[in-house]
Amino acid sequence: MKTRYRLFLIGILVVLLASIRFFEAKIFYDPLLFFFKYSDYLRDDIPDFEPGLLILNTILRYVINSLISLGIIAIAFVDRNIIKFSAVLFLLLLGIVGSVFTYLIFTIENEHFLALFYVRRFLIHPIFILVLLPAFYYYRIHKRSRKI
Repeated sequence: MKTRYRLFLIGILVVLLASIRFFEAKIFYDPLLFFFKYSDYLRDDIPDFEPGLLILNTILRYVINSLISLGIIAIAFVDRNIIKFSAVLFLLLLGIVGSVFTYLIFTIENEHFLALFYVRRFLIHPIFILVLLPAFYYYRIHKRSRKI
């Protein structure tokens, strides 16, 4: 595939990630979004929410962001091993961070608000792609330089 088409497709996927972020309040159930954004969450009480629905929507958002991120990686690096490795990392991250998020949701107290904020943020934003793209790029450059 030509480079300009690959860049165009990656651009579309990045716009899709941005659209998810822009329309997050309309698409996903997340009462913590307004709580962390507009209140003094270190002093206020947490709003009422349905834990199961919140966890399900957070995981759904993570999965959608991860699939789009895997698409970006697949277009940028046409290598099945890199895609498989990325998918395993995304699943591993979901297992670890998702478990911590679930624990924090069910045992929430005022001193855990900051931990909940950062764990939730890690799940709902596609941060992992910002780590993987440069890492795989460096890997590819390093791999090519060893062949020469």
